[in-house]
Amino acid sequence: MTAILRTRGARGPLVLVAGGACLVLSLVVAAGLGSADIPPLDVARTVGAHLGGPWETPSPLRDSIVWDLRLPRVLLAALTGAGLALCGTVLQATTRNPLADPYLLGVSSGASTGAVAVIVLGIGGGVFALPGGAFAGALTAFACVLLLLGRALGSATRVVLAGVMVSQLFSALTSLIVVLSGDADRTRAVTFWLLGSLARADWTLVGVCAVGTTAGMALLRLYAGHLDALAFGREVAAGVGFEVRRAEPVLYVIAAVVTGCLVAASGAIGFVGLLVPHAARALVGGRHAVLLSAAALLGAVFVVWADTAARTVFAPQEMPVGVLTALIGVPAFAVLLRRRTGAP
Repeated sequence: MTAILRTRGARGPLVLVAGGACLVLSLVVAAGLGSADIPPLDVARTVGAHLGGPWETPSPLRDSIVWDLRLPRVLLAALTGAGLALCGTVLQATTRNPLADPYLLGVSSGASTGAVAVIVLGIGGGVFALPGGAFAGALTAFACVLLLLGRALGSATRVVLAGVMVSQLFSALTSLIVVLSGDADRTRAVTFWLLGSLARADWTLVGVCAVGTTAGMALLRLYAGHLDALAFGREVAAGVGFEVRRAEPVLYVIAAVVTGCLVAASGAIGFVGLLVPHAARALVGGRHAVLLSAAALLGAVFVVWADTAARTVFAPQEMPVGVLTALIGVPAFAVLLRRRTGAP
């Protein structure tokens, strides 16, 4: 086992370099795919020209398709996948629960309630109404979890139970609002958002999510040592000198804020934060200094291609990306569950 862990750790830099190259290639190729395919070279020229490079842009139509429509969506998909995988990795270590995901803290249900309140009840107005309402709902749900936990934040079991209770509460509120609205068009809009969709992507959302995901990554890397120790239990972490009582609340808050920011922009895209950390761990081992970056890269690539398939395979209709990640994630989750339970 020790030899295996050393081998995985040694190949960590190679995995990160390969993952980074794969992500860049995926962004360029995916931005060119759609109802009107655009060659990767034209995509690269467009991006380079907008970034101040010496290249000339292709035709104005292609330039607008790439820069105004597809590139924001592709980048938002990458940021969403990276952030969800990052938060899932942190929560699996913090709760010592391999089945934990970013929605463990009730953030997704709270964001859904906030978004539904904006769509159905017409609360708020302007471009930021929907993501703003979703983010406010996410933080409200997380605050409810903290109130339920009180000083028992260090109990992984209570964290899970509090998250489940708050999720059920806000899911019920969401359903109540939808039922009382009685508007078929608004109900369809709500359903599409709840299943996860990047159709509303624009440069503003990309900027907000980039700040949230980048800041979250930077802060969480500072706690890589804490996460390594917490994965073996609170007692072990405290025994080797880490201040567990101070670290755990910070880790939960970071995960909740990053997840709330991403869910506010894209809806609830399931299974990314649950499965990608396990895939990254199988590639690079359990050292979080490398694992966090590997999970973020894998999550970004996964959601970029999942969203690309969701908007192209069923054209002219578009499938919510959360449906596609669930179709992929459920079989993978079943394999994971069978391995952990030792089923034949």
